[in-house]
Amino acid sequence: NLGARTFLWTGGSRNRREGGGALAIIGLVFLILAPIFAMLVRLAVSRQREYLADATAAKLTRYPEGLASALEKIGKSDIPTRNANDTTASLYISNPFPGRMNLFATHPPIKERVEKLRSM
Repeated sequence: NLGARTFLWTGGSRNRREGGGALAIIGLVFLILAPIFAMLVRLAVSRQREYLADATAAKLTRYPEGLASALEKIGKSDIPTRNANDTTASLYISNPFPGRMNLFATHPPIKERVEKLRSM
């Protein structure tokens, strides 16, 4: 928001001979791409935290096979998630939006989580 305001207030003060047009376009592209990049980084961190949570739970319980089995059962559940939205998606055990691409998922695929648990 601050970047957009700055762009609007300072973008018109330069004339074309000073080369301000190219800088304004670069700034506009940055304003558009920065939030998308930040969201992708946040989602990637969320997926890594799920792997870390699985590994920590396996160490605490000393029974990774039990956790893998529980994840498989959760993954096979066909009960729809009614109240899921982007804000609460990270609070679920499995991905509440299974149709989305993995790049935009808050959770890694259950199959991969189970494989990592079984390899411990």
